[in-house]
Amino acid sequence: MADRGGGRRLRRAVLIAVPAAVAAAVTGVVLSGSAPGRAAAQAAVTVASAPVVRTDLANTAQVSGSLGYAGSYALVNQQSGTAYTALPGAGAVIRRGQELYAVDGTPVILFYGGTPPWRPLYAGVTPGRDVAQLNRNLIALGYGAGLSDSDCFTGATAYAVDRWQAARGLPVTGTVPLGEVAYAPGPLRVTGVTPVLGAVPQPGAPLLTATSMVPVVTAAVPVGQEYLLRAGEPVTVTLPDGTTTTPGVIASVSTVATAASARDSTAGPAPGPGGSSGGSEATVAVTVRLIHPGAAGHLDQAPVNVSIVTAQARGVLAVPISALVALAGGGYAVEVVHGSARTLTAVRTGLFSATLVQVSGAGLGVGTNVEVPSP
Repeated sequence: MADRGGGRRLRRAVLIAVPAAVAAAVTGVVLSGSAPGRAAAQAAVTVASAPVVRTDLANTAQVSGSLGYAGSYALVNQQSGTAYTALPGAGAVIRRGQELYAVDGTPVILFYGGTPPWRPLYAGVTPGRDVAQLNRNLIALGYGAGLSDSDCFTGATAYAVDRWQAARGLPVTGTVPLGEVAYAPGPLRVTGVTPVLGAVPQPGAPLLTATSMVPVVTAAVPVGQEYLLRAGEPVTVTLPDGTTTTPGVIASVSTVATAASARDSTAGPAPGPGGSSGGSEATVAVTVRLIHPGAAGHLDQAPVNVSIVTAQARGVLAVPISALVALAGGGYAVEVVHGSARTLTAVRTGLFSATLVQVSGAGLGVGTNVEVPSP
């Protein structure tokens, strides 16, 4: 179908000198005619064969990010008293029903909910969302016998409160005074505490800051790559050891760009698809949720890399990139191996990965052998 012997080998010798990343951009190489040293080039190149495979291919872009925790919460104190007698430390994890802090020796207990406490709760109080979340917490803690999930403070609520207060060592009143319970959306991981032990509690004063216990990755992605990002799209996160990977999914993409001078330095510059930094470019914040949260361990503010799929092809025919032969008139071909015979077959290329390239052409199928440089 085309020339044989030294001419074919010369094409091979020239082609394999082109790096794989560059091969994707090459449109044609003129390789016809004789040249000095042609016999030497032929003698220097040995060849083997590799089968055509059906596989999935993908290209990815790498961005740097930081491993942390979702959410940012600020809690205030609602208790009056003489002094704070217990406070959590930074890094402490507080869950539903546990002591968050104490005033004058009386604990303030953490419950889950989105409505901050603003009034005492007792039998006959006006129904409301704060009563409903109290009922839900009493049920979740195992004190809900006969208690319904409603926004009314009933006799069953009072009885459940009695049982809960007795179990916690609180004054058993059947009512919930303002400040006896603090609310947060879920378990808290304390990041900072404002008052110090012995300070005088002031209702409404800042108490602490916290995050959730859900590990996430935040990354600053150049606005030029924003089109690659869609909430719900899968990604791969490379953990701080540089080798361990874990799957993730894009949870959110900010709609507001941040100028380079204002970028959070903890995330570091975000490399472009080729690995170069986009340090001077405005960025958007991306949050990635880990599919397996336990993979993060107890790391916080640790550097990670996020691989984002930029293009993919599923179930396509592919050959090693080194199998491609650049044609003098443009385009590519492969040498199809039939025993000791070779046939130069034109191919259309598609997606390039690190080692493989998508191809289609007459007579190509799974298992067809093509010529490649010998390893």
